[in-house]
Amino acid sequence: MKSLFRRRSAHVAPPRHRGVLFRCFKSLQWALTFVVLIFLIIQLWFFGWLLWWKYVPPQETHFMSIRLSELREKNPDARLSYQWVEYGQISDNLKRALIASEDAHFVEHEGFDWNGIQVAMQKNQKKGHFVAGGSTISQQLAKNLFLNPHRSLLRKGQEAIITLMIEALWDKERIFEVYLNVIEWGNGVFGAQAAARHYYRASAARLSPRQAARLAAMAPNPRYYDSHPDAKGLARKTAIIQGRMGASQLP
Repeated sequence: MKSLFRRRSAHVAPPRHRGVLFRCFKSLQWALTFVVLIFLIIQLWFFGWLLWWKYVPPQETHFMSIRLSELREKNPDARLSYQWVEYGQISDNLKRALIASEDAHFVEHEGFDWNGIQVAMQKNQKKGHFVAGGSTISQQLAKNLFLNPHRSLLRKGQEAIITLMIEALWDKERIFEVYLNVIEWGNGVFGAQAAARHYYRASAARLSPRQAARLAAMAPNPRYYDSHPDAKGLARKTAIIQGRMGASQLP
């Protein structure tokens, strides 16, 4: 009986060791609490900006800041071309073209197009590398406002959280209005008005169906198409988008 008691006692940590384990546990607990607190502060920061931008046009997005820094590495005096215009001052042709091209179910979903994501995953699996993302207009806006263009699981997770905030705080018209005004459309060119001036010397309100479809075709890779206006496949993509514009549902 005594030998059995001794064997059991041998496995019980002495008081000194239990104290070390307790301190390690408490340190880990404090570290996790600190990480969670920082995470919540960051989310509140995003939430605050989105609440402000619900009523006030963004003066600059994180994407704009990144591109401006890149341009100023080559030219210290470089500036972005960006001019905010109200939703009603943007041609319905451009609105229909972007929905047809980027997010056909924009007015129906709540930030995520699960069918689109599944199709994109199938395309990526078939090609053996990343060729499609399945991102909605709301997701793209979240990325443009706050994040960087580099793909990672961490960025996609944060993008999803911001997307949920956008959909909760803004209606679809406001989401689309901000998107139309801040997305990149060329080297230092941001928003519908700047794009219309840059490519057609026209206002965003006066874009024709063909012009709008071409801008929508350029949107996934705008800086490349800005430098390569006669790129192979651009005319074909423009024609496809123009053919789909009639089915687009606007917010």
